[in-house]
Amino acid sequence: MKNSLVGRFLVATPTMADRRFKRSVILVCDHDETHAMGIVINRAMPKLMLPDLLDQLGIDCSIRVPEIPVLDGGPCQRDRGFVLHTDDWSSDETTNPIMGGLRMTATRDVLQAIAHGIRPSRATLALGYSGWDAGQLEAEIMDNAWLVTDGDIDAVFATANLDDKWEDAISRFGLEPWQISQNAGRA
Repeated sequence: MKNSLVGRFLVATPTMADRRFKRSVILVCDHDETHAMGIVINRAMPKLMLPDLLDQLGIDCSIRVPEIPVLDGGPCQRDRGFVLHTDDWSSDETTNPIMGGLRMTATRDVLQAIAHGIRPSRATLALGYSGWDAGQLEAEIMDNAWLVTDGDIDAVFATANLDDKWEDAISRFGLEPWQISQNAGRA
């Protein structure tokens, strides 16, 4: 697709009407004429860390797995996992490139690799995704619900303070959040 948004961030504007996406930063992972799909990268599942999830899935760990939060990737298929990871690991048939150095795998084999230390150098897991039908995302962008900016691999993996990602993404435009809400509708 000529104007694909794969690898870009969608940054919710302060005027976002859908409360599920208020202050969200979404990495677009798939986008064509028929649909768009992305992962919210700045919201964690309540009280769920990666080792806990691996335990719930019955995946035995041969190493100590880092205590990183599991992301709340969006409202669609919340029982399905998506691993965003560096390109130093791949499952040929199920790994999709997102942008330079970043891939996504949605199969159990990447979780098993993480649990056994044969993992990508950086990874984060999300449950669920955000999805749009044909033309829906483009209409929301035209309605000023989203700002679009280049994706940043370091921002994808930053888990120390997820709440800061939204303001950091807004600042990429040289703006403060109050400036956007004041100028909403004048894009």
